[in-house]
Amino acid sequence: MPRASDTRQSIVDAVLRIIGQDGIAAVTNRRIAKEAGLSLGSVTYHFATQHELLRESLLHFVAEETRHFTELADACTDERFDIGQAAEAVAQVAGGNAFDSRHIAPFELYVQAGRDERLRAAAAECFAAYDMLATRILTQLGVPDPERLAGAAVALVFGQQLRRLATGAPAEELVDTLLILTRFSEAETP
Repeated sequence: MPRASDTRQSIVDAVLRIIGQDGIAAVTNRRIAKEAGLSLGSVTYHFATQHELLRESLLHFVAEETRHFTELADACTDERFDIGQAAEAVAQVAGGNAFDSRHIAPFELYVQAGRDERLRAAAAECFAAYDMLATRILTQLGVPDPERLAGAAVALVFGQQLRRLATGAPAEELVDTLLILTRFSEAETP
């Protein structure tokens, strides 16, 4: 018999897949049960409300993203860190060339956090991890005032990711844009 935590995780994973494939409006208990291979009663037993499902899914995503970006930030502490390594880190953030449901779900969850203030703290936690990574990369590249520029760099990444999602543009455009931003910031230094 599966543990309750395993069942909850199966439900959360199913919710994230559904959100990425068809949006938040497609998240129904029946669809979750089918996607997770569970009974309908199991879904409603573990999550009493739609808000609880979305919150838990966003928190799970945040925990995974925070772990991933913290690992990336920790890797950006080498004294020999250069623009090539920065480009590699950005490419990892971009997630490769394919945009699958795993890459689409976060945008849906962030938009939902804009609609539901109860989800905003979880979204803010995730953006703090993104900012930490951006600050670390900018610091290692010697960009002045990296803390001030981190939010703009993160916004640029998200904008480029959204553009990739909407147009199918290659990930290389994101890397190129960030490299241009970095070079521009360096040139602005008095």
